[in-house]
Amino acid sequence: MKLKALLTFALLTAFSSTALAAPIVIKFSHVVAQNTPKGQAADYFKKLAEERTKGRVKVEVYPNSQLYKDKEEMEALQLGAVQMLAPSLAKFAPLGVKDFEVFDLPYIFDNYQELHKVTQGPVGAKLLAKLEPKGIHGLAYWDNGFKVMSANKPLKSIADFKGQKMRIQSSKVLDSQMRSIGSIPQVMAFSEVYQALQTGVVNGTENPPSNLYTQKMHEVQKYVTVSEHGYLGYAVIVNKKFWASLPADIRTILEGAMKDATKFANDVAKKDNDEALAAVKKSGKSQVLTLTPQERDAWKKAMSKTHKDNMGRIGTDIVKEVYAATGYKP
Repeated sequence: MKLKALLTFALLTAFSSTALAAPIVIKFSHVVAQNTPKGQAADYFKKLAEERTKGRVKVEVYPNSQLYKDKEEMEALQLGAVQMLAPSLAKFAPLGVKDFEVFDLPYIFDNYQELHKVTQGPVGAKLLAKLEPKGIHGLAYWDNGFKVMSANKPLKSIADFKGQKMRIQSSKVLDSQMRSIGSIPQVMAFSEVYQALQTGVVNGTENPPSNLYTQKMHEVQKYVTVSEHGYLGYAVIVNKKFWASLPADIRTILEGAMKDATKFANDVAKKDNDEALAAVKKSGKSQVLTLTPQERDAWKKAMSKTHKDNMGRIGTDIVKEVYAATGYKP
């Protein structure tokens, strides 16, 4: 009888310990609004991760630069202050992985089909592997979308850009792109752009429509040009040591949740950008302009200088691999 009581007590103790074990916390920080494609996808990953691990993992999502701004978040991840980020691909060059700047080359992708041949293929996997020595493990690529230009004057011809101060992310390729069309690039944190546009510190910027609309930039910009000249995407990354420390079964569950969240992210990105552009038009605050095929060709020709000027910086091999995957003709 005593043995039975001891066994029962041991089982109850083990159950209580398991039940009371603190969940594994993943702090997921990002710099955009919750209702953007990235914001929605982060929340969807949280939902899947918590449901599928039955509460063994808790994902805390911090949107809109609540924890860290653009320049701070990568260091926070490497130090382990946060476990997960989804930074734009331009953020990896300052770490010394300049290969990722291939995504910033203007007009390198004509559509999502060409893009996904890279992000969902061997070239994309090869790029993520380059982050490992930096203490970073890459999980997936999430689309945001193709960019539009905005300003307080119509931007249709290349001559329209002359002397315009255009906000960019910190990227030598984007700097080169803006200079190729005669504008003056200004590096600035995403969270500071609205006020800079409002006060005239910068004249314009480039963004996918969802970022433009959710940050209300269209309210302080008179014109938006649907140029689709560049792509903005993200890499979902985790602290390498943290990821390696997870139980194998948890890691497998999270990889499955990330795969499904990635499909969700990419589906919602296109839908949200289309809806955001329609909302900008409906607002009447910005006039939306569309390039003619001839105007687009002129932009592409002028910006092609960016490819030539940055080939050595990014890496000739990786640029040529992307060209081969997409069919881009220099």
